[in-house]
Amino acid sequence: MMIIKDKEFVPFISEETIDQRLKTLGAQISSDFQNEKPILLGVLNGSFMFLSDLAKYIDIPAEFSFVKLSSYSGQSSTGKVKDLIGLDSDLKGRKIIVVEDIIDSGLSMNHLLESIQSREPLQVAVVTLLYKPDAIKYPVKIDYVGFEIPNKFVVGYGLDYDGFGRNIPSIYQLK
Repeated sequence: MMIIKDKEFVPFISEETIDQRLKTLGAQISSDFQNEKPILLGVLNGSFMFLSDLAKYIDIPAEFSFVKLSSYSGQSSTGKVKDLIGLDSDLKGRKIIVVEDIIDSGLSMNHLLESIQSREPLQVAVVTLLYKPDAIKYPVKIDYVGFEIPNKFVVGYGLDYDGFGRNIPSIYQLK
């Protein structure tokens, strides 16, 4: 058990399990984008650990860029997406792989995909570490899923509770 701020969390997905899944995802992405030079677009803050570790298992040339969105306050979505750091890469005619830590309602991802599509990329793929199918309100096409999880609040491995817990190397769920 772990206490973050005022909440108790219990172990959910181990560091070893995450690493094994990332090896598989990296191999799939490398195979699917063989002979390509995609842009991996990390969604901050949550994806920083996932993207960093996933990149170690992708053995094709790739560029890296980041955006920062916000739709959460504490444990729940505000229902609105704010662009905190926008796209600064030229995406026209490029293959883009969006790297997200978690897709639950789909609100933020829909917002980001609309913004990306307006820049005329050749292809857009989405990879997410965690996917909550029971929470989806805005359907999103996800090309690569690390783990499908129940609609429970999770922290660790980049995911936070009010800014805390991102540095935990495994994933915990709310008790």
